[in-house]
Amino acid sequence: MPIIRPISDLRNRAHEISELCQQENQPVFITKNGQGELVVMSREHFEQMQARLDLYEKLSVAEAEESGGERPIPHRAVMITQRRRLRARRS
Repeated sequence: MPIIRPISDLRNRAHEISELCQQENQPVFITKNGQGELVVMSREHFEQMQARLDLYEKLSVAEAEESGGERPIPHRAVMITQRRRLRARRS
């Protein structure tokens, strides 16, 4: 279930919203006059999303290469590369 808070909470209770983002590891949706305005999330959640998007992009490229007849990269090699990148981002 999404966490939705009014924009006044962002101004008056920023620390509370920050804690929510950290504890729940999901975004908090901020509304203004009842309409969606912003999304606030922890840095960790953002980095996980970015890594997932990067993986989807690489999978798309791999699918295109495979359909083009090029030799695919072995799964093990891809996973090793991705783990190294994730570790480097966390450092």
